[in-house]
Amino acid sequence: MSWIAGIDVGGTFTDLIALDSASGEVRLAKVPTTPENQAHGVLAALDEAKVAFGELALIVHGTTTTTNALLERKLARTGLITTQGFRDVLELGRRTRPRSYGLKGWFEPLIPRELRLEVPERMDAEGEVVLPLDEPATREAVRRLLAAGCESLVIHFLHSYINPAHEQRALALARESWPNAYVTAGHAVLSEYREYERGVTATVNASVQPILDRYLAQLRSELKRRGFSRDLLVMQGNGGTVSAAIAAENAANTVMSGPASGVIAAAYSATAAGYPNAITYDMGGTSTDVGLIRDGVPEVSSELELEYAMPVHVPMVDVHTIGAGGGSIATIGEDGLLRVGPKSAGAHPGPICYGRGGTEPTITDANLVLGRLNPGALLGVKGAADLEHIRRQILEKVGKPLGLDATQAAAAILRIANDRMSGAMRMVSLARGHDPRDFVLFAFGGAGPLHAAAIARELGIPKLLVPARPGITNALGCVVADLRHDFVNTVNKHVQDIDITYVNYVIQQQISAGRELLEREGMAIEGLRLLHSADMQFQGQTHMLKVALPGAEVTRDALQQLFEKAYWERFAVELPEIRAMLVNVHTAVIGLRPRLDLRVLYDRAAPHAARKHFRDAWFNNAWHPTPIYRRESLPETLTGPAIIEQLDCTTVLEPGNRLAVDKLGNLLIEV
Repeated sequence: MSWIAGIDVGGTFTDLIALDSASGEVRLAKVPTTPENQAHGVLAALDEAKVAFGELALIVHGTTTTTNALLERKLARTGLITTQGFRDVLELGRRTRPRSYGLKGWFEPLIPRELRLEVPERMDAEGEVVLPLDEPATREAVRRLLAAGCESLVIHFLHSYINPAHEQRALALARESWPNAYVTAGHAVLSEYREYERGVTATVNASVQPILDRYLAQLRSELKRRGFSRDLLVMQGNGGTVSAAIAAENAANTVMSGPASGVIAAAYSATAAGYPNAITYDMGGTSTDVGLIRDGVPEVSSELELEYAMPVHVPMVDVHTIGAGGGSIATIGEDGLLRVGPKSAGAHPGPICYGRGGTEPTITDANLVLGRLNPGALLGVKGAADLEHIRRQILEKVGKPLGLDATQAAAAILRIANDRMSGAMRMVSLARGHDPRDFVLFAFGGAGPLHAAAIARELGIPKLLVPARPGITNALGCVVADLRHDFVNTVNKHVQDIDITYVNYVIQQQISAGRELLEREGMAIEGLRLLHSADMQFQGQTHMLKVALPGAEVTRDALQQLFEKAYWERFAVELPEIRAMLVNVHTAVIGLRPRLDLRVLYDRAAPHAARKHFRDAWFNNAWHPTPIYRRESLPETLTGPAIIEQLDCTTVLEPGNRLAVDKLGNLLIEV
């Protein structure tokens, strides 16, 4: 059993990379995603890779099960037991509006009002008991929610982050009669202040818990039936993995695991290539995900809002997502302006070029019309794409309303798409005080390298890095990701007033909890890595700044100095007259898995076989005869224009771009 498989489920394709640790052999697979049951796509990818199930030592799986369930509101029926007088916290929220302007909006909480029940109990903000928990009322609330058909339960009491005693007792009472394990206590998911965000995060966890549990149980059962006898790891949104046996306990941690796996692979690959600072650009069939890597470490945030009024405040790799992928549909709005996305043709029917009944022009169709893709070698498409039919559809749906011919309309689609994706990169760089010119642009996904050169030129980024296997980078992220568990506890006191002994005790408790979870998983690891940080702010401010801590023990003076330094680096402002606040303390406990030599992914052939033929491609408002190369047989250096094809991706070099191939097989492109 020497094979390790990483499998990532995307909106359009399910990607697999399998590595034989004994021989160094690599196998790849890319099959259509099966939205009705993602397990079918996972098994199909394993079948296509032709790896015997009995030879698999490990499978690491990135799934969109929880993310899709939330976005589509296909959730388990969930009930809530909360402090008397606070049943509407989840609905009142932060008094924001779905739209910044206008008097109308729509919002539906994850739990309807009739399933939100109150019981007498109360803690104050210092964790002191004001009103004891009414145990008979708690038992009655559990009975009523069961009678109402609830499958999952949330217990969410005021100030439980500082003293969870009432939540813990209510949890014990609920488990006396609740027929399954789907009972979530808010403090166990997120021990952080802010009742609304903590309550919504706990509700997200509870409402997707049964869905994830059933999916993983079904997948594990099918894998076992086919001969796979080892453990299955699941990617989490924080960029780490967790054993499938305990993944459903904190199901909210698997939200956004797909984008996270891509950023983890990018950090691993870019650092190995000598570029620890990178902007990641993952363009797939449905969406584009953009992230930031500094000093080889992806930015992590606990401020994700999956959609309006759905904050999921567990640590996740900080990824900005927009609805712009290869399948994004181009339309003319009521105002006569061209728009691209967020609506997508998906895997079915897909773009027009798929020949499965799609009629709406997409980004992929535009790339075909402009000569950037090979119409006879589209992944997952039988036969050649009908270019004339695609031209007619683009002309009819986009060109005629704008007064453009088919070529100009296709170029306009790409221009709008590139502008949207450039905007996403500004959000993770310029908007946060980072100059994009100080970073390499790490382009991957099935469509990322098609657009990367144009976007880099737009942003002034001088260099692109395209990995050896860009189309299956997310699956690679599953293979190289470590085991990881994150913990957060609220302190919320002035730095000069805190009990520093208590703060250091909290950090030690977080470390102990992480070690315990790693032991429960029973996975072999090569070592342990601990990351500590603090959320801090000046008194009176709303937003917090994340400050890295040097170790598991801190002092008041060190906290103050670290915060002032971080604040200066971010805002170039000193505020010595305002007191600093320590809000939250974070610890990430990381179990290090064996390292992977990325050279095993580099498939190199003879350079003399590189050039296949020429194809006209559209650059700078004109057609250019453009050489087509195979990725595995590129010369060591190359100057654009050029198109580089491989199984999982196509890379476009614009006129004047200069390319070199490094020792790991990455393409380094100077823009």
